[in-house]
Amino acid sequence: MTLTPIQILITILMVVIGTMITRFLPFIIFKNHNKDNKYINYLGEVLPYAAIGLLVIYCLKNVSFTSTSLWLPEAIAIVCIIGLHYWKENTLLSIGAGTVIYMFLVQVIFI
Repeated sequence: MTLTPIQILITILMVVIGTMITRFLPFIIFKNHNKDNKYINYLGEVLPYAAIGLLVIYCLKNVSFTSTSLWLPEAIAIVCIIGLHYWKENTLLSIGAGTVIYMFLVQVIFI
């Protein structure tokens, strides 16, 4: 299916409008609320950890325990991430190093 230039422009405009609405709507809704809103503060404290937990579960959902080579790279990478994070307390460093370690393990060692 080939789109005409007008259809492409309309599609781009709809995506831009949808993105702008999702970005600006919370500020429009909560513009008159003070900084002492307990619910918003609670969400600000809890949601980052919940999102990371969700990503961890999503990444590990297809891990199979039928063979050691199917789960050991993930386990080694997770241990490295946890150890590095407790040592350096730098989230980006932990995630980046864990990714590099995992990719090295699955592409070089556990082929």
